[in-house]
Order: sequence, then C-alpha cells, then structure tokens
Amino acid sequence: MPTVAPLRGLRYDPKHVGALSQVIAPPYDVIDAALQTKLYERHPANVIRIELNREEPGDTDTVNKYSRAAKFLRQWRDEGVVMQEPAAALYVYHQEFEVEGQKHVRRGVMARVRLERFGTGNIHPHEETMSGPKQDRLLLTRACRANLSQVFGLYPDPAGEVQALLDKAVAGQPPLEATDHLGVKSWMWPLTDEAVATKVAGLMGPKPVFIADGHHRYETACNYRDEVAEAWAKEHGGAALPTDHPANYVLMMLVGMSDPGLVVLPTHRLFVQPAITTVEELKGKLRDCFVTKPAGHGPAAAEAVWSEIEMEHEQGTLGLYTAGDQTWTLARITPAGRARMDQVAAEHSPAWRNLGVSILHRLLIGDLLGAKEIPTPGYVHLVREVVEGLGTGKYPFAALVMPATVDDIRQVSQTGERMPAKSTYFYPKLASGLVFNPLE
Repeated sequence: MPTVAPLRGLRYDPKHVGALSQVIAPPYDVIDAALQTKLYERHPANVIRIELNREEPGDTDTVNKYSRAAKFLRQWRDEGVVMQEPAAALYVYHQEFEVEGQKHVRRGVMARVRLERFGTGNIHPHEETMSGPKQDRLLLTRACRANLSQVFGLYPDPAGEVQALLDKAVAGQPPLEATDHLGVKSWMWPLTDEAVATKVAGLMGPKPVFIADGHHRYETACNYRDEVAEAWAKEHGGAALPTDHPANYVLMMLVGMSDPGLVVLPTHRLFVQPAITTVEELKGKLRDCFVTKPAGHGPAAAEAVWSEIEMEHEQGTLGLYTAGDQTWTLARITPAGRARMDQVAAEHSPAWRNLGVSILHRLLIGDLLGAKEIPTPGYVHLVREVVEGLGTGKYPFAALVMPATVDDIRQVSQTGERMPAKSTYFYPKLASGLVFNPLE
C-alpha cells in the first residue's frame, strides 16, 4: 500500500524572486536548447539552472552541469532565494489550461510517496525506461540531494473523495500562482493541517498508484535510495536505512483517475520509413487484416479524418496518409486482423494487444509492412502539427492513432507490462520549480 506523507518542501520565496512565473520551467525531458536559453535569460534564479544546467567548455568529471546545479541550489538556500517550509505540508496543485479552445482544470496534490520497486508493491509503471536519462537524473540527484521535479501518479478515486477533502481544506486561501511559457496557469496551496494529511494518507493507503509521467525519475529515486542505504549500512555496522529517512520517498503529484481535467492527448506518427507511397500499395499489404476506405485528399484532410476516428473512439481504427498520392485512408482492424495480432504479439496481454499504438507498430508496420527496424518517427500531438509536418515533404507515410485511455493504463499496468513508446501524453506537463523535496 503506498505511503503518502507531507514534506517540509523547499520553495522559492516570492519576496526574493518576484513573480513565480519567472522561475518555473517544464520538466527536463521536454526542454530543447532554444527553450533552455530562453529560461536562462528569464531570471537568474530560474529552476532551469538546477533542473537542466548547461554544459560548459572545460567541464570535467568533478566540475560540470551537475556540480553547478548543486552549487546554485546551495547558494539559493543560503541567500534565502529558496526557503524550507516551516512545517510539513501537502501541496494542493491545480493547473488551468486550454486544448483546442476548450478550458480545463486538472487538480491534484504533491506529497512524498514511499518508494517501492516496480513489481513489488502497489505502484505500477506503464512505459519502458532508458538507461541514459536514468543515469543523467541519478548524477543530478547525487549532486543536489533533492527531488527537483515531481513524478506524476494516478490513483482511482471515482467519487473524488480525496480531492474534495483537499479543496475544502484550502478554500478561501490565496494560492501561489505562476504561468508557464505555454500559458498554463499553476495554483499551489501549501497545506500544513496535520489532521487533513492523516485523512489523505488513510484514504490513499489502499489505492494503487499508476505512473503517468516521470518513470525515469521514479526509477532514479529507487536507485538513489539503494545507494544511500548501502552507504548507511557501511557507516552503521550493517544497519538498515531508517524507515523515515527522506531518501525512502519521492516527490509525486497525485491526481485522481476520474478528475475531469485529466487530458490525454494522442501521439500521431510521421514516418520517414516505411516508404509506402500509394493507397493501392498500402491496401495490398494490409490484406484481410483491415477494412479500408478513402477518407480525403491532401494533408489538410487530416482534420476530417481525425474527427471520424475520435467519433468512433476505437483503438483499432487508424488514419493513414500516403504521400505519393496524397490520400488519407481509414483502416479498421478486422477479426482476421485481431487474430493475426494475437499471433504476432502472443507474449503480451489482451489489454496490450488492443492498444492502437500496439496495433499500428506491431501488426501494421512490423508485420504487414515488414518494417520491424525503422528510424524513430516524428511524434506530434495536434492534428495541425501533422498537417504542418506533411507539408514539409519529408514524410512519405503518416498515421493518426487514438491515445491510450486512463483505463487502458490501469489494465496494462496491472498485468506488469509496459506500453509501447509514446502511448500516452498527459497534457500539460507539471511545472518544475514550485516545490523541491530534500533528500537529506
């Protein structure tokens, strides 16, 4: 059962930095070089300097972006730019944002969550991780000895009981406010009421948690905990790390799976390969696994194609574009296609085999088109980005694909499996820089 606890977080003192909008940033993994530079220039204490410090000429194994990040964090604490919460707090966190003209508010709470290795408890992953990002985050965690950005976790709460308790506790209190570079508004309330924290812990204890985003950060936290435990044992005659040691926990944003502001965007694909150029070539390869119909001409027809796919709301319906004849095709999986998918992905669960991204990559691309090894496609989330990408002429083939739902995540995660890459995109990303979790 996940243990959820308040923390004496580190956070910016508005008296020192002014508007919090000047010092927040997105998570490290969505920041490119241009945005990194923009954030560096926005404020001398922008969190980018610790979340994703720049490499500099002359860097060594001991003087580098990680040591600079740690130096900034120490300096900011010494100067009062960053202060520690006087008492342990839960951090109620709302985000207001728009998608395609529609306004949403996603609500949750940031807390410490006791670490469990995946597969040993009730915290479940849904995506694969890579060694490179984990090593990068581990080096940063070793240097700074803090969680600098939060893992994003989902938990079942059909009646919204936990969030209702939290929102009632902060009602009428002014929040800390910040707006990011995309116009997403963040509101945060430090909540130090011990009785509320105890109730939240009691309600959350029996619930599973599913990692929505931040798998690398979560696994890194486990690896760091293990290093701290090993060092502790050496220093204390083989004794175990105390259960209340901060390294046993990770900073996590917890959002109810039924929250009306929980938005999962699709991740459409723009392919350099396979170079399927015409509808006739495509139809010949799909055989009896898909029923196809022409759906429009030219890149701009993607809007109408996507509207039809969304209306059907079926994971097995794909929109495919062949640049050679500039034609969109709607492809719907058939019973024969389902049977073929069961064969080519027999090692996976029915829930995994039902995912649109699984059907696209394992059955259509890998099996029917015979393209098991292809360059990583371009990933975009909005249909207008698909249209823009096809307009460049670089992509002979494209696919519109339904996103995995929150329920899909739950079903796949509980089997112990991981989804294919880029199965989900929870929008917006959580802001880094609102609160840090010290690990000392």
